[in-house]
Amino acid sequence: MLDYEAEAARYDETRGGVPRAEAAAEAVLRLLPPGTRTLLDVACGTGLVTERIARPGLTAYGADAAHAMLRTAAARLPGRAVRADARRLPLPDGSVDAVSAIWLLHLVPFAEEVVAEAARVLRPGGVFLTTVDKDACHDVGSDIDALLRPHRPAAAGSGSRSDSGSDGAARITAYAAVHGLDQAPGTEFTGHGQGATPRGTARKLRRGYYASWYRGTPADTDSLDAALAALPDQDRPRPDPVYRLARYVKAAPRG
Repeated sequence: MLDYEAEAARYDETRGGVPRAEAAAEAVLRLLPPGTRTLLDVACGTGLVTERIARPGLTAYGADAAHAMLRTAAARLPGRAVRADARRLPLPDGSVDAVSAIWLLHLVPFAEEVVAEAARVLRPGGVFLTTVDKDACHDVGSDIDALLRPHRPAAAGSGSRSDSGSDGAARITAYAAVHGLDQAPGTEFTGHGQGATPRGTARKLRRGYYASWYRGTPADTDSLDAALAALPDQDRPRPDPVYRLARYVKAAPRG
């Protein structure tokens, strides 16, 4: 797992920057019900997406567990950023209209706890929005993916959607149902600036960027590194991934 305290200073520039953040924010806004006034962005990171969700009449708050991430987020979200574990949010029951979790659930072994906590703090009729199948979305069928695919979760082939990761869509939908969240139509958005290059992929492999799915041995890593170095156009980005944003609606109390 990456050290997000150390990553904070370079996080935005290595993750598609403003174009990717704008695409994510626009996707979130498309799925919010009319009249949504408060949104909590869980694991908001540097707040680059969160600040782009805010609109007149819509207040977007951010929460993150990493101090360094939160320092950057606090500058973008003055008075609206708090350090918090996604499993223990400092909010009363039923206190916000929407909760978003962008690029989080694939990283954690406690996805159901995050879903449960989002359900707790949502008002009836509120929505939980989360990216799903993130690792599978990064398989765009490129020459790089052909090398990485044998090391990915078994069902995450080119263009497929997998439930083998902690953010598998079917798995998250099952968790949501247990906690009173009904599935509703979602959307997709482009991960601008996330198209992989052979040289960049090799560097990320060594740095542990793929810890959510890569379980290769040191010998596997050496072999992959050599194969990536043999690919043409070492610095030409392959196609950007297209991410899935799922939507779940909190049911009204029965009776």
